[in-house]
Amino acid sequence: MNIIRVKNYEEMSLRAAELLLKRLKDPETDVIGLATGGTPKGMYRELIRLSRENNVSFKNVHTVNLDEYVGLAHDDPNSYHTYMARYLFDHIDIPKENTHLPDGTAKDLERECARYEEMIKELREINVQLLGIGENGHIGFNEPGTPFHSRTQVIALAPSTREANARYFNSMDDVPTHAITMGIDTIMDSLEIVLLASGTNKAEALRALVDGDDVTEEVPATVLKNHPNLTVIADDDALSKVTSL
Repeated sequence: MNIIRVKNYEEMSLRAAELLLKRLKDPETDVIGLATGGTPKGMYRELIRLSRENNVSFKNVHTVNLDEYVGLAHDDPNSYHTYMARYLFDHIDIPKENTHLPDGTAKDLERECARYEEMIKELREINVQLLGIGENGHIGFNEPGTPFHSRTQVIALAPSTREANARYFNSMDDVPTHAITMGIDTIMDSLEIVLLASGTNKAEALRALVDGDDVTEEVPATVLKNHPNLTVIADDDALSKVTSL
């Protein structure tokens, strides 16, 4: 585990964008896994700026997103399809057909999960997978108790996850109860994982990942201890409970 400690959210965003840009300059990097939520917004902003300054093209890159809410149309303001267009895709030269997200409106959700898993396999492998970390230690939308051997699946969102995401919706009643997410085993197949964390609300989950002795399904992120190529970019607040550094 490689830990890059930074002062604040802005520095975390810049360091993450610089790392991803470096990987994208390698012609072998043709599939990147992307995350949504509050944490990566700054990174996407910096990535757009740096890619323009350095003439980096996304034309030959495929992106694979971690998850999507069940029941939200692609053009819903709170869907991750809309999020990705707003914060990244509309500002780079990536072909639309190279951007991949689960379809939360599919009539047969199990079939959609199988389709998404097969699509990832057809791309061969994810070169770099970006992750955030939930306050309860979830990665993707894999909530506590999710089996480590899981592949792409429908997940019932924990109350704490829905509460954390309620700020994006008009009311708690509008927050979806389920999502399609890459499974933990799918994430672990990635050649490299880069986890971003900022803020004191992520401190306990990060302590479990960095300092904790246990690899437990009750804190899904702890499985990352077993990944051979993990980089954590976290600010002082997120690392405030880590004592081993």
